[in-house]
Amino acid sequence: MLKLTPVERSALRSEAHALNPIVLIGEAGLTPAVLKEIDAGLDAHGLIKVRVFGDDRDARITMYDTICENLKAAPVQHIGKLLVIYRPQKTAEAAKVRSEKKGRGMREVTIVKPSASGTKRPSVTKVMLKGNERVTEGGTIKRAKPRQTSAKKSALGSK
Repeated sequence: MLKLTPVERSALRSEAHALNPIVLIGEAGLTPAVLKEIDAGLDAHGLIKVRVFGDDRDARITMYDTICENLKAAPVQHIGKLLVIYRPQKTAEAAKVRSEKKGRGMREVTIVKPSASGTKRPSVTKVMLKGNERVTEGGTIKRAKPRQTSAKKSALGSK
């Protein structure tokens, strides 16, 4: 089981506040299929919430401990029927390499436009951009145009 400092635990609790449970444990309890799904969720997200249906608090605590021991994860928080679990992502380096490549895949961009009068709050919008799109200074989205090639270079390259 992974150990966290109180400061790390507090930061993860605040980060998990906005999350929705991605795994629901029902009447059958903690089956191998449920453990596999929790493992996949931890690989994909790192920090997840699990909802346990059932009124037995002791059973929830044993499930929580079992999950953390079997999956080498850290218990973050147990409130009522919600369990918050954290495990550092294995593919963090791979994700970092993917994000460094330019022009590939979708990315989220926040656009902040000031109000026309200057006295009101600026408008903030989050937009998903494709690989060939960019945001101008005015906050509009433009697609990249295909690059022009000279006739000389294309003629030299074909020889």
